[in-house]
Amino acid sequence: MLPAMRIFALVLLLLAGGPMVSSAAISPESVAVLYNHAVPESRQLAEMYRDARGIPAENLIGLDMPAAADISREDFEKWILKPLRWEFEDRRWWKRQKDAGGVTLPTVNRIRVLVTMRGVPLRIQPVPKPGAPPVPPNPQNPVGGHDEASVDSELAMFGVESVPVDGVLQNKFYQSEKSISAANLPFLVLTARIDAPSYATCERMIRDVIEVEKTGLWGRAYVDIANKFPQGDQWLEAVVKTGAKAGIPTVVDRFNDTLPKNYPMTDAALYYGWYDWNVSGPFLNNRFQFRKGAVAMHLHSFSAEQLSNGTKNWSGALLEKGAAVTIGNVYEPYLHLTHDFSILHQRLLAGYSFGEACWMAMPVTSWQGVVLGDPLYRPFRHFDGGGVKQDDDIGYRALRAAAIEWKTDPGERGKQLEKAAERMKSGILAETIGLDLLQQGDPGGASQWFRTAKASYTKTEDKLRADFHLISMDRTANRKDLAVRGLRDAQIFYGPIPESDALKGWLDILDPPPPPPADPTKVPAAKKPEAIGNLK
Repeated sequence: MLPAMRIFALVLLLLAGGPMVSSAAISPESVAVLYNHAVPESRQLAEMYRDARGIPAENLIGLDMPAAADISREDFEKWILKPLRWEFEDRRWWKRQKDAGGVTLPTVNRIRVLVTMRGVPLRIQPVPKPGAPPVPPNPQNPVGGHDEASVDSELAMFGVESVPVDGVLQNKFYQSEKSISAANLPFLVLTARIDAPSYATCERMIRDVIEVEKTGLWGRAYVDIANKFPQGDQWLEAVVKTGAKAGIPTVVDRFNDTLPKNYPMTDAALYYGWYDWNVSGPFLNNRFQFRKGAVAMHLHSFSAEQLSNGTKNWSGALLEKGAAVTIGNVYEPYLHLTHDFSILHQRLLAGYSFGEACWMAMPVTSWQGVVLGDPLYRPFRHFDGGGVKQDDDIGYRALRAAAIEWKTDPGERGKQLEKAAERMKSGILAETIGLDLLQQGDPGGASQWFRTAKASYTKTEDKLRADFHLISMDRTANRKDLAVRGLRDAQIFYGPIPESDALKGWLDILDPPPPPPADPTKVPAAKKPEAIGNLK
């Protein structure tokens, strides 16, 4: 049996000189950047992004377009679509020709990625149809008659002409296991935008990913499975399985309600959840911030309906809380036509760029999805080796090293992690062991390690999360009385810290307070004496 310190030797040896993930970086020469010439900060962001990624200056495109989030189909074609086609023609970036069906499409394309900047319109409004009745829902063809779309999704195949504007177009890059550079898809450009509720956040998004790519993204994953529809739940269950197998500590909530207000979500590097209309749960805590470079997304039909208000919807709100990248939908996409979180997560861990992972997970173009953040960002480029070491990452690197060393022997992996956790007094390792045991169906073993984690942690928020794990096991097993007692004891123990609101959130569900007594001065109008008197 290998000594426990072998794990930490692996951090220094295996991860310092191990092979990097195999997917190749996207060439800066194949990236074009689109900004709104009418918005000065749009150009400033474009130039900042150009410099950060070494994109040729001639790959920037400034167009005069409306300075509004919403744009009509007519204005989209006039101010964005047709001028952009002209720019590609004039710069000789592509060659187009008609196919046998009379559809014009690119057959050669030097540009593989198109990045839009804050200031470029976000949504294409539906074309008004005066006098026409509303399109009735059709389960067999839910997209029929719908021509609203995100600008970015429409631009993904903007070189294709003579196709209907309503409905969707098939994304040939969907489920691909080849990089966009290797895929022979000249008619497709991967779109993404640097956009957020504030200009400062956009700047921070650009800076963060450049910095994090030097170290790699390390931390916990939080997955909130709200049991709404089987397909979405299955995506999130796959995220849990993939992440845990890869050595990422993965905290899972499987209750019908989403995570409670101010839940203690520390060291959050990854977040996948659903299904609230507006930002909620841990993200309402003023003290909460994602880890630098975090990947975060919440599955909702209108998650990116707007990006100007960081307290509404989800996409902009997650970015305002420190996430570097996210995704969203600008109108109703229907679940099967939005990003598949399981594919997206797997492709990121395999080393693909964020833009590639998102488009590998999206079955259609010319629809509602939008990718937010630097599409060239590779958060896990050092997942199997290399990168600048940071003290805060050592525990997470150790977990990854163990996952690599004992990939085919999870039993030995667990034993070595247990020895390392005891020797190093590591709350990170202890909590992860508990999470793994819970996932394997061993609540007794998990309970022991959650208590060990609580004793090992120094931060109050981490101790509270360990208690939440214990309470959640009682709640899952329908031991309501024990869960309520645990919540009340924790309220006393932790006192009035912001994260204690999460305890109250669960108490209000499991042991709701009685309704307030009726106010005799507030009698319903129909029963007031004057109302009765009117019947005389």
